[in-house]
Amino acid sequence: MVSLSSLNSGPLTGSVRVPGDKSISHRALMLGAVALGKTHITGLLEGEDVLCTADAMRAMGAQVERFENGGWEVSGVGVGGLLQPRETLEMGNSGTAVRLLMGLIAGCNIKASFKGDASLSSRPMKRVIDPLSQVGALFEASEGGRLPLTMQGAEDPMPITYELPVASAQVKSAVMLAGLNAPGETVVIEPKPTRDHSEKMIAHFGGDVSVSERPDGSRRIVLKGRPELKGRDVIVPADISSAAFPLVAASIVPDSDVVVTGVGLNPLRAGVVESLKDMGADIEILDQRTEAGEIVGDVRVRYSGLKGCTIPASRAPAQIDEYPVLFVAAANAQGQTRFEGLEELRVKESDRLSVMAEGLKASGVEVEEGDDWLVVHGTGGTARSVPGGATVTTHLDHRIAMSFLVLGLAADNPVSLDDASPIETSFPGFQTLMESLGAKFS
Repeated sequence: MVSLSSLNSGPLTGSVRVPGDKSISHRALMLGAVALGKTHITGLLEGEDVLCTADAMRAMGAQVERFENGGWEVSGVGVGGLLQPRETLEMGNSGTAVRLLMGLIAGCNIKASFKGDASLSSRPMKRVIDPLSQVGALFEASEGGRLPLTMQGAEDPMPITYELPVASAQVKSAVMLAGLNAPGETVVIEPKPTRDHSEKMIAHFGGDVSVSERPDGSRRIVLKGRPELKGRDVIVPADISSAAFPLVAASIVPDSDVVVTGVGLNPLRAGVVESLKDMGADIEILDQRTEAGEIVGDVRVRYSGLKGCTIPASRAPAQIDEYPVLFVAAANAQGQTRFEGLEELRVKESDRLSVMAEGLKASGVEVEEGDDWLVVHGTGGTARSVPGGATVTTHLDHRIAMSFLVLGLAADNPVSLDDASPIETSFPGFQTLMESLGAKFS
């Protein structure tokens, strides 16, 4: 366990680049592994979660190599060419890795076992097991459909049409990855648009994916099975989920002026930018461009007094991972902020809704918690107005840890963590990067 505290800081200033996008990094490794030829990846996130995916692809026959310049190369085995791993696949803390890999394996006639840390082992996998069972995969899971589990991929994978009961990019992606080795068309219908990195990247590797919007706001994604994917160059943009921490910090620490460069601004991922703007944040997008099919830009944020508002449920899929740090922004705003549509937060690395509510209360912030909503009563938007002084239990959740460290930068008293070690799973170098902007930790 690594204890860490954040202290009230002066203005945060400077230009930084946060690590590569975790969602895109996972997918680049997986699709590179089932493509023919070599895939070169620039900007891959080298956090523990993604390294688990790299190890898993090696265990199933792909050659995955890191070069001294930070670039990565994957030599793939082709769709349907994965080999049976000899040992249990260690997934650490990564729900994305295990759910997407379950999809990839479901379409292959191989057997694989998964295990993870205490946090991952508490997370439900039934939402993925159900559709993948329809494809033809068989599962032996721990109680409640949890890890550790063993699965047998389908001998003759079936294309399915699956309507997601809840909008989830992970479940959608798992079904699509299973459909890669199934004949015919695999169809996924999602009730609300979710991050579309899988659709974009499968197409980037040469797959046939079509997306249509339906009158009720849902989306229909059609994947044609058994494509010949070919290795491609992939440029991984900076992760908007990681960028959210310095962006919120600059919004709440007086006189701050921060630029985060090369940030992925996929409209189905960048809800945090819109929510901060709704709260009155001074945000400017510079040098917007497209790289490997993804919208990228430099994001400049200057301190401004935030104001409370209502953040609608419709925006949840585009910012599901950013809610914890948005709650921190709301704690420093004038008036109350109501967040709706938060049910998915209860099945993340921790119950992020309850854990954030408890930590905010312990730090002197008034909150009201419902089944799928949270109201945060801001402390007025003035400097050093959150009392702080709490020691927060992170529950092995990296986003909880970083969010409360951001809270402490504008609080009267230090905010401490019981364990900061989970941060390395998604944001290696977080402390060093924030200190380079002027943040104080002890």
